Amino acid sequence: MILLEYLFHGACPPRAFSTLRWGGVGEGAYDSFNITHYCGDSAENVRANRHILCAELGITDDCLVLPRQTHSDNIAIVTLDTPSAALEGVDAVITPVEGLCIGVSTADCIPLLYFDAQHRVVAAIHAGWRGTVNGIARKTLQMMQEVYGTKSEELQVVVGPGISASAFEVGEEVVEAFRASGFDMERIHHVNPQTQKSHLDLWEANVGLLVKEGVCRENVHVSGICTFTSHEDYFSARRLGIHSGRIFTGIMLPLSTKSNF
Repeated sequence: MILLEYLFHGACPPRAFSTLRWGGVGEGAYDSFNITHYCGDSAENVRANRHILCAELGITDDCLVLPRQTHSDNIAIVTLDTPSAALEGVDAVITPVEGLCIGVSTADCIPLLYFDAQHRVVAAIHAGWRGTVNGIARKTLQMMQEVYGTKSEELQVVVGPGISASAFEVGEEVVEAFRASGFDMERIHHVNPQTQKSHLDLWEANVGLLVKEGVCRENVHVSGICTFTSHEDYFSARRLGIHSGRIFTGIMLPLSTKSNF
């Protein structure tokens, strides 16, 4: 098994997943299934792993979209004609195109997937602590509302593997950034009584942003998988260092009889 798959509801639901560490050709801290091209892995291994994933999804390589993320709140709407330059510095991608797999790479940060069943639109978001503070989860939903008419109460959301609150120790400057941005600190912040260090819950921080926007909490599935403690199955930068592989969390609308191609 190379994928953790997620279930969405509705007619012709998307295929959605996060990659595991296994089933690829990488070595060392990239062992073995990394498709991210800018984290230090060999280009040859990245190409080979992309080929494996595309074969599993039944698509060609040009239908697999991964932006170059920079912990920004930049969002791009993606089609088959989107040039690679338009994906530089982008941390969330949206598409209505069937057969186009969009996704983000993470290794402790929080990946989110959105599905608007009524308007047939999907999104993938990379939310580290900076992206979370800057509201990238909310801003992506707002763009879907403005462009496609997405209704908050009908949006389905998956929160993929990421670092848990118990493992995410942070400095006080990070705590203050969340407090200044208006987050519910009672829900997302706690102090470890043994170490007196602060911890933040990025899962709940992002879910809270969406609930404030009208998303139904029962329409949000949190995987609950901590990358730090489950590093044998999922890449974790805090465990392996920044020069290591990344999880790819992707989503793809299936081709229908009325294709967007």
